[in-house]
Amino acid sequence: MSTPTRLPGIVTTDHVFRLPLDHQAPEGEQIEVYAREVVAAGREQDDLPWLLFLQGGPGGKANRPAGRDAWVDRALDDYRVLLLDQRGTGRSTPANRQTLARRGGPAEQAEYLTRFRADSIVRDAELIRRQLLGEQGQWTLLGQSYGGFCTLTYLSIAPDGVREAFVTGGLAGLRSSAEDVYRAAYPRNVRKNKAYYARYPQDVAAVQRIAGSLVRQPAELPDGGVLTVEAFQGLGLLLGSGGGAQVLHYLLEEAWVEGVDGPELSDTFLAGVQSHLSFAQGPMYAVLHESIYGQRSVDAGGTAWAAERVRKEFPEFDAAAALTAGQPVLFTGEMIYPALFENDPALRPLRDTAHLLADRTDWPDLYDPARLAANRVPVYAAVYHDDLYVDTADSLATADAVAGTRVWVTNEWEHDGLRVSGGAVLDRLIRMARGEL
Repeated sequence: MSTPTRLPGIVTTDHVFRLPLDHQAPEGEQIEVYAREVVAAGREQDDLPWLLFLQGGPGGKANRPAGRDAWVDRALDDYRVLLLDQRGTGRSTPANRQTLARRGGPAEQAEYLTRFRADSIVRDAELIRRQLLGEQGQWTLLGQSYGGFCTLTYLSIAPDGVREAFVTGGLAGLRSSAEDVYRAAYPRNVRKNKAYYARYPQDVAAVQRIAGSLVRQPAELPDGGVLTVEAFQGLGLLLGSGGGAQVLHYLLEEAWVEGVDGPELSDTFLAGVQSHLSFAQGPMYAVLHESIYGQRSVDAGGTAWAAERVRKEFPEFDAAAALTAGQPVLFTGEMIYPALFENDPALRPLRDTAHLLADRTDWPDLYDPARLAANRVPVYAAVYHDDLYVDTADSLATADAVAGTRVWVTNEWEHDGLRVSGGAVLDRLIRMARGEL
């Protein structure tokens, strides 16, 4: 534990925990897991209940507060907050192309990364809980997006350590395979595209012009990555956040400059695209993404690049065909394709590792439907209507399957409502838990 640091309105304390890489072999290799404790200034000595924040991802580190900002401000009214850098992220022992190379070849790297899913994250959290709160201590969970998936795993593995759980950004389908997830996702992407082009009709031609250029000749990004038309379509990830459509529109506005040989894609545009598409700061998001849906009792065939396979069922996402037919080019979203591991310099060294993980067929189950059906931990979930990232139907079905779950369905916010609502989303859930709503 470090010396506390004072920031406007808060006091933070660093915690570093030595934990087993493999929780089935607790005396074996150890890794570090970092967490930042945050408490309201002046309440450092108060006996406050703890709230553990589980970040979205996979492969996302916890937010870095500058003070009483965003949802943290509301949480600090009632809780002492622990911001966990899930294993492999942030200040925890990192997992990326640089560190994984030390493990050996692709087979060794893939085997290592099998221990970075939600089940391992939850077991990390349980060891941390015992150290900070004692064996009988309980804390509140706040799971955003993938963090909500981890919350369901927590309630499946170790519910006795949880006092209550808040989930924002959707609940995982307990029996949904990776194919199921993407088969539901592509139609949502179509709807988000239609809404985008309805708001910015001038962007139909703007996107066609860029896509046509990339079909003829992919562009080089500043980091040496390759911008293909399929990679460009990946900017649809922005359409799932509150201000994402505007970000995309303004990015397209500066796409072209007049070069020596005529119009060419501008450095401003290419740098902007790179900032949204590069996985340099979060490679595990790409490497482990489909594995978060892997459960051998649901799909014994593994994930096997499900997004790529299911995409063939939706020919409207074929950019070249759309251009030939004079149709709008559709953006994709939260899909990870094998070509990313050819085009992104941060992912290229992990290409073979990613293929081995995609081929894996023995992923342990992450959820215990029977235990969740008998759940006694109160769960309060914000489900965003037509969420781009998490299927609303899956969320509602899971809410029905997990005893003690209350759901607030809203279209006021997109997937990032927790972050951008100024604490309103979390406040609503807390008031639900307190019986005020």
